[in-house]
Amino acid sequence: MSLEEEIKEIRRSGSNKDLDAAPEFEMSDIFYFARRGVESIMDDEVTKRFSAEELESWNLLTRSNHNFHYISLRLTVLWGLGLLIRYGILLPLRVTLAFTGVGLLVFLTSIVGLFPNGRMKNFMSEKVHLMCYRICVRALTAIITYHDSENKPKNGGICVANHTSPIDVIILASDGCYAMVGQIHGGLMGVIQRSMVKACPHIWFERSEVKDRHLVAKRLSDHVEDKSKLPILIFPEGTCINNTSVMMFKKGSFEIRATVYPVAIKYDPRFGDAFWNSSKFGMVNYLLRMMSSWAIVCSVWYLPPMSREEGEDAVQFANRVKAAIARQGGLVDLLWDGGLKRGKVKDTFKEEQQKLYSKMLVGTQEDRSPVTNGPGIVRTAGL
Repeated sequence: MSLEEEIKEIRRSGSNKDLDAAPEFEMSDIFYFARRGVESIMDDEVTKRFSAEELESWNLLTRSNHNFHYISLRLTVLWGLGLLIRYGILLPLRVTLAFTGVGLLVFLTSIVGLFPNGRMKNFMSEKVHLMCYRICVRALTAIITYHDSENKPKNGGICVANHTSPIDVIILASDGCYAMVGQIHGGLMGVIQRSMVKACPHIWFERSEVKDRHLVAKRLSDHVEDKSKLPILIFPEGTCINNTSVMMFKKGSFEIRATVYPVAIKYDPRFGDAFWNSSKFGMVNYLLRMMSSWAIVCSVWYLPPMSREEGEDAVQFANRVKAAIARQGGLVDLLWDGGLKRGKVKDTFKEEQQKLYSKMLVGTQEDRSPVTNGPGIVRTAGL
C-alpha cells in the first residue's frame, strides 16, 4: 500500500470529511509517520544485516552461543570433545595449510613473473593461482558446491557477486582465475599483492586514486577491452553483509559497456558462520574463528551472462543484476546502501518521503501551483 493510500485509510477511520475534496494537512497524518517509525525500530531490516545470522539451534560452537549454560551432562561432554577436536587437531592443521598456501602463492607468482609475457606465462600463472587458492580453501575445510559451470565468467567480462566475507575471493578463485580489483595495502597484504601482479594483470589502486571515479572506470574499461585478460572480480555492495540479503550495488562497475557475469554465493551457517563483522573483529581474529569452526559450507551459482539493455541506465542494470542474484541465492533484495554499516542515512532518503507527502498535499491540479515562500519551503495557494 502506498503512502497516499495508507494516509487516506487513517483519515477515513477518524474523519467525516470528504476525502475527494482538496487535499489538506490533517493532524491524523502524524500517526502514519509515527507508526512507520516505530515499525522500523521494532523490525529494522537494515542494521540487522550487519550482525551474524541467528541460528534456530546451537551448533556446539562457542561463537554461536556465548551465554552457554549447563543443560545436560551429555551435551557438555559433546561440546568439550568438539572444542578439543577443533582447537587441538583441526586448527593447527588448518593454520599450517594457510601458511603453506600463502607462502607458495608469494613465492611461485614471483617466479612466474620472471617469465616473458605470452601463453606460457598465462598458463603457469593460472595453474599457480588455482593450486594456491585450493590449498587455502582446504585450510578452511570449505565444502563448496558449484552450480551451472557452463556460465562461468569468460575473459573480457566482469564477474559480480554478493559479498559476505573476505574468503569470497578464494571461494570463487579456487574454481577459476580472476583479475582482482582493490586498494594497495602495506604489510603482508602488500607483499602478496606485489607478487600476484607480477604473474597476472590485477588492478591495484593507490589510496589517492580510489576516489577518482573516472580513473577507476578507465582502468576497468581498458582491462575488459583486452579479451586476452582474465575477467574482473568485483563485489559491488562494497561491504560484507550477513548472507541473508543483498544490498544496493554501486553503479560504477555497471557503467562500463562489458558483459556482466552474476554469481550468487550462499553459506550454510550451521557448520560455521562466514560473515565478517569488521566493526567487531580484526582480520586475524576473524580468520582464526573461521579455522576453528567445523567447516565452511557454501553453494555457488553461476548465472547466465547479462548485458545492459537499450535505454537502461547503470542504476537500473545494477538493480536487475542484484535481483537475479538475490532470487537465485534465496536472499532478500534490499534497496538500502551497505554504507549504512558505518554511516548515517543520507538526506536524500528523508527528502524522498517528504516529497511524496508534499506531492500528495499539493496535488496535480494546474490551478494549484506551488509558491515558493523562502528557501526550501513550499506552500500551496489556497491551503
